[in-house]
Amino acid sequence: MKPKSIIVLGAGISGLATASLVAKAGHHVTLIEGSSWIGGKSKRIIVDGQRMDTGPALVTFLGVWEEFIRRYDLLGNQNKKAIEIAPITFEPLSEVGEYFYKGEKCLLPVEKGNKWYEPWVRFEKIHGKLGKEITTLLTNTSISLKAIPAGNKLISNYGIRFTTKRYLNGLKWLPEGLKEIISIHTLNAGVGPEKTLALFATIPAVMATQQVRVPVGGVNEIPLTLEKLARYAGVEIVMNEKAIAISKNKVTTEVREYQADIIISSLDAKVTQRLLGKTTNETNRKMSCSGVAIYAVLDEDLPINTKTHSVIMPEDPAAMHTALGKNQLPKESMVFVNYYQAGHIYPNNKSTVAVLITAPADGKHYSIESDFAKAELERVSKVMGLPKNIKEYFGAFEVLDPEYFSGWGATGGALYGEARKIWQSGPLHTPKHSSFLRPWLWRVGASTHPGGGIPAVLGGSLIATKKLLRHLGK
Repeated sequence: MKPKSIIVLGAGISGLATASLVAKAGHHVTLIEGSSWIGGKSKRIIVDGQRMDTGPALVTFLGVWEEFIRRYDLLGNQNKKAIEIAPITFEPLSEVGEYFYKGEKCLLPVEKGNKWYEPWVRFEKIHGKLGKEITTLLTNTSISLKAIPAGNKLISNYGIRFTTKRYLNGLKWLPEGLKEIISIHTLNAGVGPEKTLALFATIPAVMATQQVRVPVGGVNEIPLTLEKLARYAGVEIVMNEKAIAISKNKVTTEVREYQADIIISSLDAKVTQRLLGKTTNETNRKMSCSGVAIYAVLDEDLPINTKTHSVIMPEDPAAMHTALGKNQLPKESMVFVNYYQAGHIYPNNKSTVAVLITAPADGKHYSIESDFAKAELERVSKVMGLPKNIKEYFGAFEVLDPEYFSGWGATGGALYGEARKIWQSGPLHTPKHSSFLRPWLWRVGASTHPGGGIPAVLGGSLIATKKLLRHLGK
């Protein structure tokens, strides 16, 4: 096909992946990033000389990454393979995490000796083998010939119980506590189990069967790897130039104007609309959740039995989901504690911890001494059985809150943008990457898929790029 000039806005995972594939196919690609770093929300921060990565903490459905590499290698005629250009190593973790709920704690996968072991094994036997089907749906449109058999196989498990909550409630042999642990994963879409497809019940079992992974060096190694692949494919990456307007075949930044045949925005939908000169009605918009994220270097290691990833659940998950849905602070929230000892994954000489507290998308500022954060840190310390408040282990730390996340453009700092309809809460949908009215504008990234996580972002880029290349070929 005749090479086209392409502009990609945003150097997050989706923007980098899309730019890499389009350039590898032979087009002239310029990627424009408004900030000073690569990775977007997957940002690397340095606290007291120690490396810590924000954004997604784990890599699931590694098959999506492998499919990206496969398609990258198939495009163009360069001799080097992706693994030669930018090698990356993923280290598997022995468990998905340790979950704390109503005085109970268990690992996923559930270990022998735990009272939930037998029902978990039964559940995992049904769902754990469906990773290939979910990967297929994440990397292909739901109406494609590849995706239809995969979708049918998944749907056959759920029957008429379409939502996560209804499906799990129908499994009378599954203990209530284990149901809550499984259903808490719907927050990967930023909403509750009554507003997500039953598919989300399958995901924890697949994660346990396949094992979750972390890139050696930290999750930010993924966008850094994508950057290398993009540059090798010929992408020109422009940093520190914030886009201020988009019009037909033109992007205006604070520095200059760029002309292009096609513009691809990986920015939040609201930001893209604003750049187009459109205003969005914020009234009654339901948003996904936000978070108060504390990244700390430890003066003292946590107790020796502390797992890499812990999940501290609220006593009443339904009340939490209700509060978040009303954009209110829950009495108790869900908290992730990601603990890395010195030298594990990151090349640090001190241990670090990230305490990620689920919060409403209220756009507010929270400090470590705010009532909400303070109460959650006290609860986390008590539930995990720590000998003292977890913040007493902290040395230097940095806090990212809804006010910070709102700087990305999402209303109130919603991590996954606007909450979606139930049928859009998983890969069983057809995202709108372009429109008839603006065939020159395409969208990728978090605003075109439901939920967060690297597989959804990367898979969305694969789907969009395939459609775009077919469009350019015409």
